[in-house]
Amino acid sequence: MAKHPEEKSRIDVDVPDIPVNVHAQYIKDFSFENPNAPEILRPSNGRPNMDINITIDATRVKDEENPHLYESAMTLTVKATRDGKTMFITEIVYAALVTIVDAPAERINPILYVDIPQMMFPFARQMVSQATGAGGFPPLMMNPIDFRAMYLSQKRDQNQMPKEAGN
Repeated sequence: MAKHPEEKSRIDVDVPDIPVNVHAQYIKDFSFENPNAPEILRPSNGRPNMDINITIDATRVKDEENPHLYESAMTLTVKATRDGKTMFITEIVYAALVTIVDAPAERINPILYVDIPQMMFPFARQMVSQATGAGGFPPLMMNPIDFRAMYLSQKRDQNQMPKEAGN
C-alpha cells in the first residue's frame, strides 16, 4: 500500500509593506556577569529561577536632513538564580535606526514599539544565548515574544485605549 504524503495547505496573502527603512541594527550596551563562578557551575539538581525583563524605548533622532529618523531600542535583562545564589545576570540593549515615511501619525508608535522590536528580537536573543553558553551555562533560548500584546497591554494600563467587552 502506497503512503500518501500529508496534504499541505497554502495560504496566499498580500503582505502590506510597512513604511520603514532600516539604516542599522546595533548593540548599544551588553554585559554578562557570572558572580559566583566557579562554584555555581558545579552540577546541581536545583532548577534555576529566571527573571526576564523586556523594555522597549523609542526616540526621534534630531537630523536636519531626515526629520523622520527614529531609534527603537530593546533592553533584555535576564537574571538566573538557584538556591538563593545568582547564577548569571546578562543585559543587552539592542537598537535599530529607522526612517518612517508616509505613515499616518497613529501608526508610528506601533511600528516603533511592535514591528521594529519584532524584527530585532531574534538578534538580541541570539546574543543572550551565546553569552550564557560562553559563561558556562546551557545557552538560554528565550521563547518568542508577542510585542503587539505587550504594546496593547501597556496602552490599556495607561487608559489610552478602551478595553474590549468582557475584559
